[in-house]
Amino acid sequence: MPTIDALSERLTQYLSHSQIKQVCRAYYYAEQAHEGQRRRSGEPYIIHPLAVANILTEMHLDHQSLMAAMLHDVIEDTGVPKAALAAQFGDVVTDLVDGVSKLTHIHFESKEEQQAENFQKMAMAMAKDIRVILVKLADRLHNMRTLGSLKPDKRRRIARETLDIYSPIANRLGLNSVRVEMEELCFEAIYPMRSEMIRKAVKAARGHRVEVVENITANIRNRLSESGISARVYGREKHLYSIYSKMRDQRKSLSDIMDVYGFRIVADSVDDCYRILGAMHGLFKPVPGRFKDYIAIPKTNGYQSLHTTLINQSGVPIEIQIRTEDMEAMANHGIAAHWLYKSESDQTSGTQRARQWVQSLLELQKNAGSPIEFVEHVKVDLFPEEIYVFTPKGKIMELPAGSTAVDFAYAVHTDVGNQCIACRIDKQLAPLSARLQNGQTIQVVTAPSAQPNPAWLNFVVTGKARSNIRNYLKTQRRSESVELGKRLLNKALSALGKTMDDIDAAHIELVLNETEKETLEDLFEDIGAGNRMAPLMARRLLVANRDTDLDLKAIQDNSRLAIKGTEGLVVSFAKCCSPIPGDPILGHVSSGRGLVIHTENCRNVEEYRDNPEKCVFLSWDKEISSEFTVDLKVYMENRRGIIVDVAAAVNLAEANIEKISVEEQDARLSVTYLSLSVQGRKHLARTIRRLRTIRGVSKIVRIKYPKANQ
Repeated sequence: MPTIDALSERLTQYLSHSQIKQVCRAYYYAEQAHEGQRRRSGEPYIIHPLAVANILTEMHLDHQSLMAAMLHDVIEDTGVPKAALAAQFGDVVTDLVDGVSKLTHIHFESKEEQQAENFQKMAMAMAKDIRVILVKLADRLHNMRTLGSLKPDKRRRIARETLDIYSPIANRLGLNSVRVEMEELCFEAIYPMRSEMIRKAVKAARGHRVEVVENITANIRNRLSESGISARVYGREKHLYSIYSKMRDQRKSLSDIMDVYGFRIVADSVDDCYRILGAMHGLFKPVPGRFKDYIAIPKTNGYQSLHTTLINQSGVPIEIQIRTEDMEAMANHGIAAHWLYKSESDQTSGTQRARQWVQSLLELQKNAGSPIEFVEHVKVDLFPEEIYVFTPKGKIMELPAGSTAVDFAYAVHTDVGNQCIACRIDKQLAPLSARLQNGQTIQVVTAPSAQPNPAWLNFVVTGKARSNIRNYLKTQRRSESVELGKRLLNKALSALGKTMDDIDAAHIELVLNETEKETLEDLFEDIGAGNRMAPLMARRLLVANRDTDLDLKAIQDNSRLAIKGTEGLVVSFAKCCSPIPGDPILGHVSSGRGLVIHTENCRNVEEYRDNPEKCVFLSWDKEISSEFTVDLKVYMENRRGIIVDVAAAVNLAEANIEKISVEEQDARLSVTYLSLSVQGRKHLARTIRRLRTIRGVSKIVRIKYPKANQ
């Protein structure tokens, strides 16, 4: 158990006697304020502030930070007013304490907002004085060390929050030792069994590794000695969470990760680092593309080192990090290694970078309208693989990078996704497939009659969107297949002068057993999907066996099936002839696709036309109002502005151009291919008449594509 005397002894290494006395005074003040309070584990509460101060002592933090660590829970937990603290310890320490204190006395709508509000307060103070974040991280680290006394669900929640918010900040500020310990403790709290399993496996593997590590270390030391370079060499232990992350993200086995040996070489100067690199590349074979120079170009958090991967004579991969003592201190303690509050000239590039990041946080906070918005902005900075977009009401939605408006719609609600027809991104109309960017405001336009488009599956990213689209289409397809199957069977029966009412239940049961279907609906679905022929099913339902005197040739087309154009997935329009209302049509029953509609004179259905098992004669519903695509080939002069005239003519005819392409035949003539949306033959004729009035248009042909392009 830590004591103030032991702490005082440690502080003599880098603080003056008067500064140590001030730290002790803060401790005794906190001890008195927390008198009678105990932690969940049963220990006196003062143990926690003292432990936080000990963590900060390892970073060699100044006396004001240590005083704030002692007092960080006084305002929140003991009712001591801020003014009283300021009178005792001054404004600087009080501001640090206030920055770290949790805001428990304010009412929050949700736990998420509470976390965000705390983080906002912390980061605001941090921007003015970066020591606040160091005290806060030490506070969180000690809380993680003592999670054992909490319930498992609370342990997991705190660990998840630490992994999401605090561990990345420690990483960003270069506090590697704090980050690693946090991640290890979080891993143990969230996945205790996985943690234990990897720990045992690493322990078992360590025995086999000792000899290899010793041999490689000896080889490295010998080569350094030959080169006349003085440096420390030691093997690096892999951390459990980093092993787990690599196994999960790179889908590697534990043995693959353990086969790589890590070493660190700490030199006296930058010049020695590059000389050591040359010596190592001479000793072992370097792996191309695996060399990183973070000395010349440091990481954002100020981290500097040379990284290289080598292969020794036995084919063992070796990862080596080469750095100076200063860089080693910076790697482990980051911003705390080079104290910010010395003279400006003492600031290293790393601390300046961290300072800039903190400053950018303050700017974000000023622009953010709410704590939630602010914390999401910060998470965007910490987690670039996620994007954060706004709903029209300002709510923040978190989505994977690469998400589209359809992913956003399903993230809002399944019904919104199912009924979306368009979207506005930052108030501008945009395609549903547009990739979303951080900070955009997305508005989804819905229609009650809309339904998911199968083409969405080509660009959606989120699992929720994908599964909901598939589920809807599957359900929709079944109901449409059942409806179409019923209509086809009724038509086939009426051609034989019968109806479903004429078939007795025993015959239905026999046919269901024969076709291995549980219900009549399943049979209708099979017919609608084109897997079974309606005329055959009609005959078998009437006599319930394969032998009958009913002649299939007797099936007449006097009762044509009416098509509305809105039947959905089980009725499709052939691309070879692009039928539109007014064209004489028939349906080709295609297995798995349902009914494919062609024009009667289409060459692709010549061989089926007289086969009642394969073809259904159809008619267009009188009330049809859907739009259909038709392709035109327009021969016209090559003159400036003629395409504009074509577009204007189509618009005047109230049709719509879906696609347009121009193919030049010679300098004077060109051929334009148009894909138009029209409501029928009359509408098409009206559109063609408009096109014929354009000066320079010589010929218009409706395109029928060659055979086999169904």
